[in-house]
Amino acid sequence: MMEHLKQVAFKLGLPFGERRKTYNSRLAQELGKFAERKGKGDEFHKAVFRAYFVDGQNIGKTSILVELAESIHLSGKDAQKVIQDRTYKDAVDLDWKRSHESRVTAVPTFLFNHQRLVGSQNFETLEKLLLSNNVKKKIS
Repeated sequence: MMEHLKQVAFKLGLPFGERRKTYNSRLAQELGKFAERKGKGDEFHKAVFRAYFVDGQNIGKTSILVELAESIHLSGKDAQKVIQDRTYKDAVDLDWKRSHESRVTAVPTFLFNHQRLVGSQNFETLEKLLLSNNVKKKIS
């Protein structure tokens, strides 16, 4: 799986490093909810992706997560408190529950009208899924 991800990243010109360990992303998910509420969700998720997949950082460590929050101009003090208090634990639990109920077992999984695509997909495959469900192309 990692080899496939490397190949896709290379084809797309995306950075992808040599990760030596797998780290628990639970606290990153919870802090991600905080970032989303602050309008910085995309920035935070990109920062965590880079930290984990490119730099091999332990995204389970509070200090790393606080640094990542600060790197996108969120308050480190607030991020620390969110992690310490587990403010978004229930929200992430609900996400996991919905995923389990939808039989999502891998990331990414694309669900549309009970059809599913699992794993990274090329543009044409995603387009076919959308068009087969009557999603119209927007021409600009």
